[in-house]
This record gives sequence, C-alpha cells and structure tokens, in this order.
Amino acid sequence: MDSPQGNFSDVPVLDISGYWAGADARAELAQRLADICHHVGFVVVSQHRVAQTTIDTAFDASARLFALPLEDKLLIDKRRSPHFRGWEAEGAEYTNNRPDIREQVDLWSEHPVRPPGVGPEYLRLLGPNQWLPESVLPGFRDAVSAWLNEVEPLANALMELFALGLELPPDTFDKMFGDERMSLSKLIRYPATPPGQFGVNAHHDTGFLTILAPGTTPGLEIQNADGEWIPVPVLPQTLVVNLGEILQAITGNYFIATAHRVRTQQPRQSMGYFHGPALGTELNPLALAPHFRQAVALSPRHQNAGYMAQRRETLDGVEDMQSPHHPQTYGEQLWNYFARSYPENMAMHYPDAV
Repeated sequence: MDSPQGNFSDVPVLDISGYWAGADARAELAQRLADICHHVGFVVVSQHRVAQTTIDTAFDASARLFALPLEDKLLIDKRRSPHFRGWEAEGAEYTNNRPDIREQVDLWSEHPVRPPGVGPEYLRLLGPNQWLPESVLPGFRDAVSAWLNEVEPLANALMELFALGLELPPDTFDKMFGDERMSLSKLIRYPATPPGQFGVNAHHDTGFLTILAPGTTPGLEIQNADGEWIPVPVLPQTLVVNLGEILQAITGNYFIATAHRVRTQQPRQSMGYFHGPALGTELNPLALAPHFRQAVALSPRHQNAGYMAQRRETLDGVEDMQSPHHPQTYGEQLWNYFARSYPENMAMHYPDAV
C-alpha cells in the first residue's frame, strides 16, 4: 500500500465495525486508521452503519432536483444567498481559478443570522439554507435531512478514532468543536468531463473530515507522492473518507490532506458530507508525542505538504496547493474557501471583503 516515505499505490479498504465492538477492538482500529491517515489520507470504509436505504433515498431526491426545469432550480440559486447555500450550475465554482464542471447543491448547518457588519467577517456565513417548496420537490428536505442525521454520528465516531490513533483522549475533538458547529452537505451531478477539464479540479478539502457517498460511477482520483493519479474504487455498501487541510495543520502534517480530482467518462452522481466545528474554533497544534513529529521529519511528502493557495496568492503565482499559510480559526479557513471558489458571489454580497 505505502512506503516509509509516505507514498502509496492504492486506496485501502477498512472494515470499521470494530468501533462498536469494545475497547480493544476500537484501539486496534484506531491505530490502523491513524496509519492510513498518515500515509494515504483516503480510505474506503465498510460496516459504517449508515443505512443504504438512507443513501439511496437521498441520491434519488438529488437526481429529481437536478432533473427539474431551470426556472425551478433558480428558486434556490446560490447567488441569492449571502451564506453561500443553494443550487449552482456547471462551472459556477472555481478551484485554483479554473471552473469545475459539475452541478451541485450546498446545504450547511443552519444557525441564526448575525447582524449586518458583524465581525469577524466569517460570522456572516451563519444563516439558513435555501429549500425548494414541498410542492416543487416532494420529500427532498426529509431525504437529505435523514442522510445528515445518519452521517454526522459516523463523523463523530471517526474523529474519536483519530484522537485515539494520535494517542490523545477520545473526546479531544468533541471538546474542540464547540457549539454552533458548521458542517456541509454537497449534492453533486457530474456530466461526462469535457477534454482538458475536470469535474472538480485537483484540490485539498478545506476542513477536518469528508465522508463521501460515491455512487456507482468511477471518477474520483487521488495523487500520490510520485504525482501519479490513483483511482478510488467504487465498492457496494461503502463510503469514502478523507482528511482536510485543518486536520493536516493541527497534526503538524502527520495526518495528510491528499490532493484529489474528478474526471468521468459518463454522468456521475455523488454526495459529500464535510464535518466541521464552530466557526470560532481555534486551530492550535495538538500536543502529539515525539514519534509523530519524527515520522513527519522522515518523509519529504509530509514535510513539504502545503495548503490551498488563497485567491491573492494564486494571482501572485503561488502554486495550487503550495501555500505556507493556514488560518488561525475554522471560520477564517471557510471564508478563504468562499473567496477563492466564488469570487463573483463574494463580490456581490461582500464587496468590502474583496
């Protein structure tokens, strides 16, 4: 699977039923998962306890939304939302200043709107989702909410395993995450990828943890230390788990946010959940044992792992994922993501921040 220098040639598949099988099995699973998070940053998990019927129902609801006439989808156009939620057409999101060829709906955790001009500026992201009327898309909100209700406990279980694998108290991340937690569910439809483009361009994920229901069509690829693109297998009854830049940062690059992209030869549908804490969560380095730091020092891949360039850095010529900068709070990280990925939306709603 991997080398001491942190390279890999395939994506591991891991049965995580040990989490529910007692302390010894949980500890063994945590160690195995931590090793994968260090070397690969991606894993396909089975026995995850998210019901396949829940996933299938949410996929069906998403497909029905994407099949609606344009005038219906425009009722929840993301450009209408100062909180960056709703539907967007193919090419509306940019990754590294290049359009992503996918149609999608973004739904964030819902919290009360803050007053105009609130600071820090990232608090402006708090607010409601845009939901289509039940008469336009019956059952959609219930189906997606069921997916969220089942995948969030899985994300919390994985965060507990991460803590154990790092030899930290199991509630480390739960205590860190605070109140008014902000997580995202992204519902995605990819057309066949045009030549020379990507469904989503190569990138790192922004936050702590991503759980992806990949559907039945291949297309997701991850990059190893040699620059090779490794396909992520599509297996029945499994979910794909990967790490974001924040987890990389606070573990001193021991856990790795691995570059990934999508290109597909046929239409593809997927559904992602991006687990996150309260916006004000401070991203302080975790106090890890010395052997974790030593492992980073022995791996050029880990030593040199960077972050997604901020928009102004990209314009100044910083390479796509080679920024040395990572924010001090989760909210700042999200604000940078929106400024980078949705410059037109940002300029429309927050011209003072552009």
